[in-house]
Amino acid sequence: MQRLGHAFANPELLVLALTHRSFCAEHPVNESNERLEFLGDAVLGLAVTGDIFGAYEGLPEGQLAKLRASVVNTAQLADVARRLGLGEGLRLGKGEEMSGGRDKESILADALEAVIGAVYVDAGWEAARTFTLDLLHEVIASGAELPGRDDFKTQLQELVAHLGFSAPNYRLIGTGPDHDKRFSAVVMVDGLAWGEGSGTSKKRAEQVAAQAGLEAIRARYGDDRESPEIRRSPAEEKGEVRA
Repeated sequence: MQRLGHAFANPELLVLALTHRSFCAEHPVNESNERLEFLGDAVLGLAVTGDIFGAYEGLPEGQLAKLRASVVNTAQLADVARRLGLGEGLRLGKGEEMSGGRDKESILADALEAVIGAVYVDAGWEAARTFTLDLLHEVIASGAELPGRDDFKTQLQELVAHLGFSAPNYRLIGTGPDHDKRFSAVVMVDGLAWGEGSGTSKKRAEQVAAQAGLEAIRARYGDDRESPEIRRSPAEEKGEVRA
């Protein structure tokens, strides 16, 4: 895959990085990419953390954490994997293939981490660091403009705390078989539902629900943190459900 920008000395590492466990279930002699994913996750985290620590000296720890989270998350990694065309090269089991596994966020993100791990094994730390940052430099630069802007759960938590409401909690329901699991989430604040969301992972469903809840609460109460007003809490508005 020339789009990767790394010529593997051992091409079998790339094959392994693109081998999903569903393929191994049908072809037991093969190893899955899970070990490489484990390694790649650590390489990814260190590469991004080291880069933003050096590049954004003015950002405090909390903002650095938000920036890293905006880069190292399933949705962003899946987008990068799509750009590289990793889905086309995945080795999947028949069931996963039929359920659209080549475009599933979790599978694509895991595959990208496995590829990063494979580059590390193939060529060492510096090659893996450069490879990772070349893939993610645009995502990092975009996230640095407003760290945490896509972390709707954190934004919602900060807003309801400012408004004097209880912390959000999420009700999750999973449906479908293990190879095609989907999750639905409802975000609750002071006993009322304020937003719903769904996705192929729990985190994704919660983020979508948090975004909907954030918009609904802002529409009702505003978000003027400079001059807070006394507001009735959602618990005092029983019977009104926001979704």
